[in-house]
Amino acid sequence: MRLPGRTPRKPSSTPGPGAPSATGTPAPGAAPTESQIVDLERRRDQLKARVAELQWDLGGLVYEMATRDRIRVEVLVKRAALLQDADSELGEIERILRLEHTATAGICASCGAPHSTGASFCWQCGQPILAQVASESIFS
Repeated sequence: MRLPGRTPRKPSSTPGPGAPSATGTPAPGAAPTESQIVDLERRRDQLKARVAELQWDLGGLVYEMATRDRIRVEVLVKRAALLQDADSELGEIERILRLEHTATAGICASCGAPHSTGASFCWQCGQPILAQVASESIFS
C-alpha cells in the first residue's frame, strides 16, 4: 500500500546506522562505555521512528484491505513480524539503557559513596551496605 506523499521502501534485514554490533555491545555484567550508550540511544531513537512507521503502515494496509474486502493474512503476518522484530529490539535497548541510567541503588551510610544494586559491602570503606538483623527479632 502506498500512502499519499510517501515513497515506498523495501524492508531492510540489516541494522541501520548506529545499530549496536555484536562486538560493540558490552559483555554481560560489564558496564557499557559512553560511546556505546550514545550508540544505543541513537539506535533507540531510530527504532522508535521505525516502530511508529511500521504501525502506521500496518494499520493503513489493514484499512485498505478491509475497504476492498480482500484481507490477505499472509501479507499482514509478514508486516506484523517486521513490526514485532523492531519492537522487540527497541524493548531490549530501552531495558539496557534503563539499567545503565539507574545503576546506582543508594549511598553508603558510613562514607557516602554510591553503590549499585545487589552490593553487599561499600567499595570505598568496606562497611556492610545492608544492616544485619538479629534472628531473634525475625522470629518473634
